[in-house]
Amino acid sequence: MEQSTTSKELTLEIQHLKKSFHHGKKKVLQDICLEAHKGECIGILGANGCGKSTLLSILAGIQAASSGSILLNGDGLFNKHKKEYISLIGYVPQECPLMEELNAYDNLKLWYCDSPLSLKDELEQGFLAMLGIPEFLKIPVKNMSGGMKKRLSIGCAVAGNPCILLLDEPGAALDLICKERIEVYLKNFKKQGNIILIATHEEREINFCDRLFVLKNGILEDFQYNGNIHQLAGKLAESERSQ
Repeated sequence: MEQSTTSKELTLEIQHLKKSFHHGKKKVLQDICLEAHKGECIGILGANGCGKSTLLSILAGIQAASSGSILLNGDGLFNKHKKEYISLIGYVPQECPLMEELNAYDNLKLWYCDSPLSLKDELEQGFLAMLGIPEFLKIPVKNMSGGMKKRLSIGCAVAGNPCILLLDEPGAALDLICKERIEVYLKNFKKQGNIILIATHEEREINFCDRLFVLKNGILEDFQYNGNIHQLAGKLAESERSQ
């Protein structure tokens, strides 16, 4: 599979993004600024409830920001048509976005009906095959394991052949085999020159990231991870106390 990224440069800019609830009384995101480049995986860390999921859902176009802008190669993403937006950004939320009563294949058909990719080719030799999805095509989502659901969710999220992938704790509760398959795919996605933003608490995923930020009091703080997980845990505990 060849990703949608064809330009030599790819830059995602988040400029002064803010999000408030309850008529501005609850400020979740105060002033989010971030720049990500071609082939980067950016990790977003933080205490539960700090706003990581809110940030990713805004970037995915699910929620609206209170103010601020998101630029892809200098163009405003919020100004794009919804279909074009979806073709640029793939999103895997924490909760399952699949149709529970349908099996894996029928879910894929819904997502790939307008896709630039061939579902048949991707199942036979593309990234869906890499994720091991052909092994459970006929299983209804309601009968799937957590790992199957997560792999299928990723498979559906990239149907538009996006250049940016947003992952909200993708490895939570998955076994090592599932984590390995997802990581192989993500390495390939990065190698194609695309961008990944991942909200995570998993040490394996933290080590996979090129840069890390801690979301604290609605602002992203750069964090230099030296492999000391205890130091990182202390940083996150500090951010939790300040919420």
